[in-house]
Amino acid sequence: MQIKLPFDSSTQISGEASVELDKTPEEVFSFIADNFFDNYPKWASDVVQLEPLDSKQVFVGNKGKQFREDNGSIVESIFEITEYQPHIKFIFQGINSPYKHIYSINYDPDNKRSQLTFRFELLDLDVFMRPFQKLIRIAIEDGAESSVENIKQLLAV
Repeated sequence: MQIKLPFDSSTQISGEASVELDKTPEEVFSFIADNFFDNYPKWASDVVQLEPLDSKQVFVGNKGKQFREDNGSIVESIFEITEYQPHIKFIFQGINSPYKHIYSINYDPDNKRSQLTFRFELLDLDVFMRPFQKLIRIAIEDGAESSVENIKQLLAV
């Protein structure tokens, strides 16, 4: 007998936000990806410590460890850079936690502006948290908005 749950147990939860920047894709990508280990804690205010595990240089396969403050607790996760396309896309994904960060850059040559899109994906959710999918989605979307706004402010300096 199959039990039908009142929520979708197979859907990942994600949030996405975009912002336009008066910067070239090279400048945006350099800030986000090339200088990731220096700059990530600046726009992700919940990250209290970030350590490269292989090298401070950014490349596909490089791993890092982050410590985040989450509701008064420090949460550690190890991640791996899974995609590095200069000036276009940068992705890292949790190894011991089911999440993915995607940073995409599109350039409008007519307006000479870059559009940065950040997408956070929670790839799996513990069963006891599944009834709270809507609240979690709202928190993820708010976090994505906050991240792109922080990046915009940091790049404006």
